[in-house]
Amino acid sequence: MPLFTRSLITLYSCAIVFACSTSLAQAALTISQTRIIHESAKRSSSVVAANPSKATYAAQAWVNTEADDTTTAVPLIASPNLFRLEPANEQTIQINAIPNDLPQDRESLFYFNLQEIPQVQEGAAQNALTFALRTRIKVFYRPSQLKGRPHDHLQNLAWSVQTLEGKPHLVVDNPSPYYFTFNQLTLRSAKGSERIDARKMAIPMGRQTYPLKTSTVQEGLRVEFTTINDHGGLTPELSRPVKRL
Repeated sequence: MPLFTRSLITLYSCAIVFACSTSLAQAALTISQTRIIHESAKRSSSVVAANPSKATYAAQAWVNTEADDTTTAVPLIASPNLFRLEPANEQTIQINAIPNDLPQDRESLFYFNLQEIPQVQEGAAQNALTFALRTRIKVFYRPSQLKGRPHDHLQNLAWSVQTLEGKPHLVVDNPSPYYFTFNQLTLRSAKGSERIDARKMAIPMGRQTYPLKTSTVQEGLRVEFTTINDHGGLTPELSRPVKRL
């Protein structure tokens, strides 16, 4: 077999091994919750990082924006931002707010990041691969003067099907000051249903759109949905009418 061909096969095999290793890798450190609600009247909120593994890890914690960059200033600081976590130990991380000019009539969205850095074991191969895995969860900065509980506003979401740029979309208008994360969102008609890819949240005092796979012109359209509450659980399923615009 020509040397060039053998080299390509070897390189391709290595790529497969690396891809499998990456897909199978899982974070060793865990976080106590799936989201953080930071009330503006409180000096700080907290989250607990735990190490249920048998290895020691260094960890780095920080808060940033949805853009996931390192240049945009944010008014929330994680402390400690760098620490060591022994096996079977926990570390409480405080999220401290600094003076800011965030909107006081609606929530603001940030993200908490926890990156684990595995310790190099003695005797380990010098060219062994290690993965610095990161866990990322939402942080909702919530002005304390907002009225009502978030799930009380779900009934006020206004739904419609509209043609945008020549394609059908499910549109939700959210008049409330809260973000809503959908766990399940289904558009139903007399002739069938379509499960919506609703990874994008309904934004406070704004509009969100979701592309539809098929053109929906039937009467009697409705949406059925559940959302994720402040504690990471699910709200009861709601069914709401959908206008055809």
